[in-house]
Amino acid sequence: MSDGSEAASEATVPEFAVRRVADLSPADRQAAFDRGVDTAAVHGDVAEIVERVREEGDVALRELARELDDVEVGNLEVTGDAARAYNRLDSDLRVAIDRAAENVQDFHEAQLPEDWRETFDDRTLGRRYRPVERAGVYVPGGAAAYPSSAIMGVVPANVAGVEEVTVCTPPDPADATLAAVYAAGADSVYAVGGAQAIAAMAYGTETVDRVRTVVGPGNRWVTAAKAQVRGDVTIDFLAGPSEVLVVADETCDTAYVAADMLAQAEHDPHAAVAAVTDSEDVAEAIVGEIERQLADRERAATIRSALANDASGVFLARSMSEAVLFAEEYAAEHLSIQADDDEALADRITNAGSVFLGDFTPVAAGDYAIGTNHVLPTGGGAKVHGGLAVDTFVRSSTVQRLDAGALRGVADTVTTLAEAEGLEAHAESVRQRVGDTGADGASSHTDSGDSAGTDTPDGE
Repeated sequence: MSDGSEAASEATVPEFAVRRVADLSPADRQAAFDRGVDTAAVHGDVAEIVERVREEGDVALRELARELDDVEVGNLEVTGDAARAYNRLDSDLRVAIDRAAENVQDFHEAQLPEDWRETFDDRTLGRRYRPVERAGVYVPGGAAAYPSSAIMGVVPANVAGVEEVTVCTPPDPADATLAAVYAAGADSVYAVGGAQAIAAMAYGTETVDRVRTVVGPGNRWVTAAKAQVRGDVTIDFLAGPSEVLVVADETCDTAYVAADMLAQAEHDPHAAVAAVTDSEDVAEAIVGEIERQLADRERAATIRSALANDASGVFLARSMSEAVLFAEEYAAEHLSIQADDDEALADRITNAGSVFLGDFTPVAAGDYAIGTNHVLPTGGGAKVHGGLAVDTFVRSSTVQRLDAGALRGVADTVTTLAEAEGLEAHAESVRQRVGDTGADGASSHTDSGDSAGTDTPDGE
């Protein structure tokens, strides 16, 4: 990433031009729409890290911090430092963190599922929801501070009712990050970063308790580690660099469109930033605005790299219908609709991580403060799942109760299907009960008691 030192005079976008959707070749479309995270190059190294942490625990965490981060770690746990960082933080930043955390809590409390039971004919069926006992949240660090990511990961877990929320973040975390972890309500914080942090939370060490769910964004090492441990814990998803797609028509303010694209581009040189419109004048104006505004951006080098990506650009559609189809295939992490009939357009697009409607709903508002979660699917993941939410930390169970009459009502169906599958014992478990109940539903079965305590493994 850029350190913000580039001279403004260097901030230009050579050969950044409008691309017509109709002229995109199959290779162009694949490059634009297939944006998954490539972790193949680090898979082997990550597997070795994960195994070292599983076998050596805290020793491996300290050695890996020295080898990979050139940092000597004394106390892995820094929970107490989080409270101290919060208290010494600049008051304006502390207020902003508190307000963001409150807004995120309010929005996620509205997501809490409620247990329910209903009677279907004479069958009482329902569903219940219970949080996982322990959850781990990864908060990126290193060269930058991400207090917002701490809020987005920890608050939903607490709202869900998780008993113990653990945070891992790279060594020497910034005060802003630690303060956000404290404000969000984490129970424990550890100065552990990278793939080793994911392994520590997934399998536990002498210091880091094992969790059941691991969430949070990170680099490709973190992503590769999440992919490798997800058979032993649940994860949110495998996220990559940030993305935005703006759907715009002739009523948009092209300065706002460009500003939203530049905002996401400054995240990462691999970010995907795009706009699609049915107006050639609007398309050209967006390009001009990007060139004009880029001159004032501190992270110009990072932005230029993002703008040069195959999935980035200003795309010209022949109609808004073609623009909608483009957006549906793009399946952006952030979908901004800055058009006259934004609600109707949004109803036609199902593949999006988070949808921002209207001129005055910048993606940055969702990144930080309005309450929605910014941990979202990238690389087309919005086609198959949503972003981080309360239900990420919740398991559901179905509940059922039948009386004797209800069982008799389904007995023939159960036994017929069980026998068709060759599962005679299934059928018999129903027949015994139906045969043991009289017309009044009372059981005539008496337990001889001679089978108590005789359960043995069946060898399966």
